[in-house]
Amino acid sequence: MVSRRAKYIRRALGIFMIAASSLPLMAQTLPPPAPAAPEEEEPILPDSEFEARLPKAGDMGTAGDPDALLPSIDNWIDQQMPQASAPQDLPPAIEPEEERELAQPLPPLNSVTVPVQVATDSPNEKTPEVRYAIDIEGFGNTGLEDQFRDASALVDGDGKADTAAMVQARAHEDEALAVRLLYSEGYYDATALASLDQTGEGGLKAVVSVTPGKRYKIGEIVINAAATVPPGLVRDSLPLQTGDYIVAATVESAEANVGVKLPENGYPFAKVGERDILLDPATVTGAYTLPVDVGPRGSFRGITTSGRKQAFGADHMKVISRFKPGELYDSRKVDDLRRALVATGLFSSVAVDPVRTNEAGPDGTEYVDLHVDQEAGPPRTLAGEVGYGTGQGFRAEATWTHRNLFPPEGALIGSVIAGTQEQGVSGTFRRSNAGKRDRTFQAGALVNHQNYDAYEAYTAGLNLSWARQSTPIFQKRWTYTYGAEILLSNEQTTVDPATAEKRRLTYFIGSLPTQVGYDRSNDLLNPTKGFRANLRVSPEASLQGNLSPYVRATFDLTGYYPVSDALVIAARTRLGTISGAARDQIAPSRRVYAGGGGSVRGFGYQELGPKDANDDPVGGRSVNEFAVEGRYRFGDYGVVAFVDAGQVYESSMPRFSDIRYGVGVGGRFYTNFGPFRADIAMPINRQPGESKFTLYIGIGQAF
Repeated sequence: MVSRRAKYIRRALGIFMIAASSLPLMAQTLPPPAPAAPEEEEPILPDSEFEARLPKAGDMGTAGDPDALLPSIDNWIDQQMPQASAPQDLPPAIEPEEERELAQPLPPLNSVTVPVQVATDSPNEKTPEVRYAIDIEGFGNTGLEDQFRDASALVDGDGKADTAAMVQARAHEDEALAVRLLYSEGYYDATALASLDQTGEGGLKAVVSVTPGKRYKIGEIVINAAATVPPGLVRDSLPLQTGDYIVAATVESAEANVGVKLPENGYPFAKVGERDILLDPATVTGAYTLPVDVGPRGSFRGITTSGRKQAFGADHMKVISRFKPGELYDSRKVDDLRRALVATGLFSSVAVDPVRTNEAGPDGTEYVDLHVDQEAGPPRTLAGEVGYGTGQGFRAEATWTHRNLFPPEGALIGSVIAGTQEQGVSGTFRRSNAGKRDRTFQAGALVNHQNYDAYEAYTAGLNLSWARQSTPIFQKRWTYTYGAEILLSNEQTTVDPATAEKRRLTYFIGSLPTQVGYDRSNDLLNPTKGFRANLRVSPEASLQGNLSPYVRATFDLTGYYPVSDALVIAARTRLGTISGAARDQIAPSRRVYAGGGGSVRGFGYQELGPKDANDDPVGGRSVNEFAVEGRYRFGDYGVVAFVDAGQVYESSMPRFSDIRYGVGVGGRFYTNFGPFRADIAMPINRQPGESKFTLYIGIGQAF
């Protein structure tokens, strides 16, 4: 039987061995100690003292029972530990907050000591802001300093910050910004360092020092792509050359050009991979490698369509498209189809994408279908127009349109005019893309009443026409209109200008109007450069007692010259004539007039030209008009100064004499659907009966 003393020793050795086993191993093994001569060792603790420290039976077990179970040695050792405070020679325990402070890393040696901002006692008292200056060094001839300043966090802070730490954070941002800019221009060895220094006035000075290093050029260019037709199509589409600087924007633009040119030349599914540039510091060059998956060479076959709510089907889309089956695939024709579908105004969303068919096409190509995913938009539109002109009064027009009442693209349009001097209603049927792309057929009827100083007319008419016209989305260079018109008009006319005698006559008029336009301007609603020319010729016949045939013709030319981004000079001229009949044989509503917001500003509507004894205009057979204006725009606003000139003549050809002038100014408010304009003008050398000034309010430029 093992004695209690032996159990205690074994237990104590076990505790020591466990503690020792938790120590880390040494990197090297220590050598064993040299053997010593056997010698009787002195006991660490004399037996008498050891016996005295052993627990008594009454302390460890049941008093008087030597065979009672002993309690845990751990509990006993804990009871024997001294309860006194720590020895005086040990250091005091470290508080948690102080421990966290000591755990913080040391600041770099080149860091600067900035003023410490201590919180104020009053919560309402504002901590004074930190002021700093900025110094930028080292960009040299790289040409990047202006770009750096535009994007710099330090510069954007205007030399003020809430704390010094905020200034330091901005400086670190600018370090990274400088390196990014230099990398983007090929300076791949560039470094940047930002530092803060205290100034004598208690502020800070932020210094950004840049070292561009050498600028890398493109070395060998390798294109990993399959053979194309024609050969070298990929390389020819990549406008990069050995010896060019490695400029990020240039490289990305060149790769984008590959992604554009391949689909334009028969490869609809081409994909440009991720480039690889291997830099060589010894030669300061970068070997450029670009993988390209050209995909199959394709040719057009047909059109398919899908959508929950469709405006029209694939058959009408084939009418709109500009390609034929079997033609080599060209993404420009796909984009053209997409734009033409958007221009119909019938879709809330439309997408056109090529689809592989895996069927052989001509010349070793693969047939490609175009799939149109469409969602029809609301077909009805309600629009309005309001304007005012001296001599013309207020005029408001409301238009209701159902753009697809008779699919495909068969629209019904109803219009109402309500004004102080004009009232009327009209109805129009319009078929867009009628059997051919961009051809519009239109037929309509109207009833109208006009009451001006020159005449009063009640008119009913029928008309039809075929046209090719521009739209805000798809502006066309050449436009045309031709058709026929029949009018029945009861008008009050001046039969003797000398006496101003008037009477009512009824005219039956037939015409064949034709118009051709050529447009090289850059915008349909608000042009700033280019020019436009328009010629309108209308053979007509007026039946009022006798048949009187004649020809009405008008030529308009406008031009726009941008002096600067903000200033545009615009000019126009108009020449008009009526040949083949005397003025009195022509209905007053078909004669030539001038004056008003779309003519010669400074004069009332139809105010220029021959007049009767009551100073009412009687119209003429020829006209010339000229105008020039300077348009200055600032943001969404603009101002205009203009000079207009013109005159109406009784002769069939304009004489270019007795020209009248008007001058004025105007204001513009530019919106996404065109400029809102208000012009005020006055005549030069005003004559009796003419307006002292004229006011014009409307939407769109005067010309």
